[in-house]
Amino acid sequence: MSKVVWKPGTLLAPVPAVMVSCGTMEKSNIITIAWTGIVNSDPAMTYISVRPSRYSYDLIRESGEFVINLTNDKLIRATDLCGVRSGRDGDKFQLAKLTKEPASQLACPMIAESPISLECRVKQVMPLGSHDMFLAEIVAVNVDESLLDEKGKLHLSRAGLMSYSHGEYFGQGRRLGSFGCSVRKKTPPKKTNKRK
Repeated sequence: MSKVVWKPGTLLAPVPAVMVSCGTMEKSNIITIAWTGIVNSDPAMTYISVRPSRYSYDLIRESGEFVINLTNDKLIRATDLCGVRSGRDGDKFQLAKLTKEPASQLACPMIAESPISLECRVKQVMPLGSHDMFLAEIVAVNVDESLLDEKGKLHLSRAGLMSYSHGEYFGQGRRLGSFGCSVRKKTPPKKTNKRK
């Protein structure tokens, strides 16, 4: 396969399209973020990268906390709206018809309509150029009960999570395998006793 070499760019795709809520229950905002991910398992840590010119930047910098709210197909319009409108121009919770929900460990609100919300406490702010990265510890995870089975097992496939790739939003596709499938021994088919 031949490849064309391009200049360096942000073409790691797809990426999550999340709504990050910040501020307080009284003075809050939502910013749509695609630059986010997991950086550590123990303690559980994540990051978001935000331009210093964004309205949410100062709210997060001052409070040292934010909530990453995962998005799904039902939240596509709200996710897009919170990415193209500024919190300086109005209350995005009202504009996007979203519901504030108190977080368990933080003063900033969660988005009630989000299937999963990660409460995050900032540990470090790293200026990187166009964006500053907020490195944060995940202090609580809030999961919609409809994603759990009777034994409490999470079925993330039920959430209909959304991703972002090169200016477009996408739903998750079909399952291709599971972790460890390359080294797992294939189980021979069970023999059945067929009597004539």
